[in-house]
Amino acid sequence: MIEGDAAVWRVPPAHTVLKFAGAAAVALVAVFAHDTAGSLLAGVAAAGLAALALRDVLAPERLRADAAGVTVVAGFAGRRRVAWPEITGIEVDERRRALVRSRLLEIRTEDDLHLLSAYDLGADVADVAGELDRLRAAAQPGSASSADG
Repeated sequence: MIEGDAAVWRVPPAHTVLKFAGAAAVALVAVFAHDTAGSLLAGVAAAGLAALALRDVLAPERLRADAAGVTVVAGFAGRRRVAWPEITGIEVDERRRALVRSRLLEIRTEDDLHLLSAYDLGADVADVAGELDRLRAAAQPGSASSADG
């Protein structure tokens, strides 16, 4: 999604609502379970889902890219700014195991690796990688799109 002069990708609000609803449903199971182990397990699961939903509320914007670089979510709800020259690679990692396919956007720097899924971005990771490559190329000195004229 384009906002002003930046491209922004965020968690879809429906995913956040589903996480909160799942946390509430599992919390009800924890309250009404007839055994201690089941209640404890359901309580831990409810807390985990609530924590994931809370992260979506605190840091819904997972990736922002502009002419200067990208801002990625870091930690639970922090952000890290990375300039284009610091980025050593942008790739889509695709793996297939036991009939399950996973695709992650990898943004590499000298000292870090940022992994984002389609659920984080609200878009296909290959499309996001293509847009990031386009923005990165446009930001390079001497590129045709960065020249005024």
